[in-house]
Amino acid sequence: MPDRPDQGTGSEHRVERNKTQRLLKIYAETGMTDTKSRTGVVVIVSGPSGVGKSTICKEIVNRVSDVYLSVSVTTRPRSETEVDGQDYWFISEQELQEQIDKDLLLEHAKVFGHYYGSPKDKIIEALDAGKVAILEIDVQGAKQAKAVFPDAVMIFVLPPTAKALVERMNNRGREAGEAAEERLNGASTEIAAAWQYYEYMVINEDLQQAVNECVQIIENAKNKT
Repeated sequence: MPDRPDQGTGSEHRVERNKTQRLLKIYAETGMTDTKSRTGVVVIVSGPSGVGKSTICKEIVNRVSDVYLSVSVTTRPRSETEVDGQDYWFISEQELQEQIDKDLLLEHAKVFGHYYGSPKDKIIEALDAGKVAILEIDVQGAKQAKAVFPDAVMIFVLPPTAKALVERMNNRGREAGEAAEERLNGASTEIAAAWQYYEYMVINEDLQQAVNECVQIIENAKNKT
C-alpha cells in the first residue's frame, strides 16, 4: 500500500482518530489486541512513491525465514505489469466498503484518490504461527496498525535525494503530469510525519545495503520475542 497521507482538515483528522478508536474497540472485543499470546512480529514498511518499498519487501522475503508479506486490497486501476493477488487485490469501492463493514481489514485509508486496506485474517494467522508479518502501507494505515500492535517495528524508506526520487518515479512510468506532481509534493509531508512515528529510517541509495539494514532490524526484533 503506497505513499503518503492525503492532506486533511481538522475535521478529517478527527474522523481519522475516531476510525482508529472504533477499530481498537472492535479488536479488543474479539481479542485481536491480545498481542502477548502471539509470537510473531509485525513489521511496517512505508515510504514515498518510487522509493523502492516493494522491491525491498520482496528481497526481505527471500532473506528472512518465516515471513508473510501482506497483500493489500485497493480500488485503484491495475497497471499492465501488476498481477491481481500478487501485487494487490484489485477490487471495487463497493467491495472494499463491504470488507470494512464486515471488519475484515486491519487498516484502511484513502491515498491519492483511491482506497487501500490490509486484510487482517492472513496477518493474524501469520502472527499466531510465529511468523514475521510485513505490511507495506502508507503513514495513515501505519498509525492504525501501530495502535493495534504497539510493538510493531516501523521502517520508513527514504530516497538518497529529492532528485533521485523524481528519477525513480519517472522510470517506473506509472504517473505523469498532475498525478506525478501530486505525489512529489506529498513526499515531503510524508517524510516529515515519518520522523515522528517511525523508529527506523533507511536510505535506499544502494538497494542491497538498504535490504541488509532492513533484514538486520527484523532479525533483531525476532530475537527479542
